[in-house]
Amino acid sequence: MNKEDRSSIIAVGIVLLIGAGLAYAGSQGGYDISGFPIYALCIAVAFVIQWIAFIPAYLYRTEKFYDLTGSITYITVIVIAVLLSPVVDARSLLLLGIIAIWTIRLGTFLFMRIHAAGEDRRFREIKKSFARFLMTWTLQGLWVAFSLAAALAAITSTLRLDLDLFAILGLFIWLIGFVIEVVADNQKSKFKSLPENKDKFIHTGLWSWSRHPNYFGEIVLWIGIAIIALPILRGWQWVTLISPVFIIILLTRISGVPLLEKRADEKWGGQPEYEAYKAGTSVLIPMPPKK
Repeated sequence: MNKEDRSSIIAVGIVLLIGAGLAYAGSQGGYDISGFPIYALCIAVAFVIQWIAFIPAYLYRTEKFYDLTGSITYITVIVIAVLLSPVVDARSLLLLGIIAIWTIRLGTFLFMRIHAAGEDRRFREIKKSFARFLMTWTLQGLWVAFSLAAALAAITSTLRLDLDLFAILGLFIWLIGFVIEVVADNQKSKFKSLPENKDKFIHTGLWSWSRHPNYFGEIVLWIGIAIIALPILRGWQWVTLISPVFIIILLTRISGVPLLEKRADEKWGGQPEYEAYKAGTSVLIPMPPKK
C-alpha cells in the first residue's frame, strides 16, 4: 500500500469519527426508536448508502452514479427522519419539501451533465485506487450528514413549535438561493450547448455579476434551511448549525470555487477578455461588474 492509499484509509477513519460526533450532538433532545436515536440512525444510513454504491462503482471504475447516489441519499435520509419521528409537524414537512425539491432538481441536472460529458475529470485517477475512491464516497456520506445536520435535528427533535417568522424568513431566503442556482445552471447549460461557444467561458446573465453564481445560490438556500430549523435547536444540537458553515467552506475553500478557478486559469489565463472578466467580476457574491 502506497502513501496516498494509507492516507486515504486514515482519512476514512477520521471522517467516521467526525460523523459519530455529529450523530451524538444532533441526537441530544431527539426521538429514538428501540433505544437508538433516530438522528444517529439517519447519519449512519448516509454512510451505508455510499458504501453500497461504492462496490459496483469500483468494480466498473465509474463515477457516473456518484452525484445521483448523493441525491438519493439526501432524499432517503430526510424521508427516514420524517417517517420514524413519532410527531410530524408543519416545520418538518416544510423542510422535507424544500430539501426534496432541491435534491431532485440538482441530482437530475448533475446526472444529465456527467452522462453528456462522459466522465468527471476529478475522478480520473482517484477511481483507480480502492482506498482513494472509497474515501471520496465516504466523504460524500459526511457531506450529506453535514448538509442535513440542522434540518435533521429539527425533524427528529422532541421539541415542536408552530411555523413562525424563522420559518417564513428561512423559506424566503431558500427561495432566493434556489432560484439563483437554477437560473445560473440553466444559463450555463444553454451557453455550452451552442457550437459557437465551444472552448469559451460564459460571462453573460448572472455570470456577468458573479463568476460562480450557482455556488452562491447553493450557499444561500442552505442558510435558509438552517434558519427554519434554528428555533428548535437546544444544547448540543447547536452543533448542527455546522450545516451552512460546512457548505460555505466546502464551496469556497475546498472543492468548488478553487478547483474551477484553477481550471479556468489553465484554460483561458492570459487571454485579454478572460483577464478583464476576472478582474471586473465578483468571485462569488453577485455584484454589478466593474467597468
